Amino acid sequence: MTEPASSGDQKSANGRREGIPLGRIAGIRVVLAYSWFIIAAFTVIVYGPVLEGQYPEMGVAAYYVAFAYALLLLISVLVHELAHALTAKIFHWPTEKIVLNLWGGHTQFEGFTATPGRSVLVALAGPAANLVLAGAGWLFNEAADPTGVVGILSDIFVWANLLIGIFNVLPGLPLDGGRLVESAVWKATGSQEKGTVAAGWAGRIIVIALAAWFVLLPLLRGDRPDVSLMLITVLVGSFLWMGASASIQHGRLRSRLHLVSAAALAEPAVGIPESSTVADIRQLAADGATAIVLFGPDGRPAGIVDEAAVASVPAEAAAATPATAVSHALSAGAYVPEWSQGQELVQYLAQLEGREYAVVDHHGKVTGLLRQSAVVTAITGKEMRRSGRSKVRNR
Repeated sequence: MTEPASSGDQKSANGRREGIPLGRIAGIRVVLAYSWFIIAAFTVIVYGPVLEGQYPEMGVAAYYVAFAYALLLLISVLVHELAHALTAKIFHWPTEKIVLNLWGGHTQFEGFTATPGRSVLVALAGPAANLVLAGAGWLFNEAADPTGVVGILSDIFVWANLLIGIFNVLPGLPLDGGRLVESAVWKATGSQEKGTVAAGWAGRIIVIALAAWFVLLPLLRGDRPDVSLMLITVLVGSFLWMGASASIQHGRLRSRLHLVSAAALAEPAVGIPESSTVADIRQLAADGATAIVLFGPDGRPAGIVDEAAVASVPAEAAAATPATAVSHALSAGAYVPEWSQGQELVQYLAQLEGREYAVVDHHGKVTGLLRQSAVVTAITGKEMRRSGRSKVRNR
């Protein structure tokens, strides 16, 4: 699978390491997520007893073979993701990393501009690589006719890659085949966002079809359910449903990015030097100023005047109270040009810690105050709870 990436290192947003770094392949960072050990343990627990029953002479070695099976799956997934990344390199799409995890793996790209055709090629490169591995394994079996453990693992390798390749071309996100649906709708409508939503719904339909085929139909026939098969179906179905739902949400949010504009969403504001006083602030408020931004000696926005703090200053002390005493600091770099908009603006704001951002014109003059709540509302269409800060009023 492929997905866009956020900036960062091998640590997650909460500061914990996301996995074990395995080094780089073709310059691409590869990380083994800790969750992979869950699927490895599951494979050993489920497949080990099966092997031991089929080959009693193996004894406890059957569980080592099952673990080798898990490693072969890991290698197959790695090749799958590398195919995505290397194909993307042809189109100069930079890859941030490959993560191998509980659900297989995913390739995270840095920012790039896609087209329907290129998106399909990058997506289908993964399943194609698995089908090539399956073919190579079949040729090896035909030529060498391996027996024993080598024969067991070779057969497993062929069937695993065949299933991975076929399963991933099913036409629904988050599977690679979902990019076919996305690109078809994208080409027809001119909107990638509509394509993503359509492919997400296709993914949900695939989950329903899998549940009906592997769970509902056997129950209706009165067959005794295979517990391991049902468990795998539930796990895979849950993963696919969550991925499809995330794709739908992502597509809907992206479709509203054109509404995100610093000039359109900012409330009017004026800028004054940090050397100003509360008396200056109150005069501006009397003249109709609604939001006031302080700027430092270098002319850059540095703080925002707090209405409650201004109101708490006695009238006789207003002229002697500095503006910095009734303001809170802006985060470093928390100012944007008034012409900023769309995804570029959202990505920049996501890197900042604060929830308020000064808006400046071509000359660096403060023209507005942009609040995170306004951006979130524009993207989601839902009101965000306000922090309690409001406009500056004269008192």
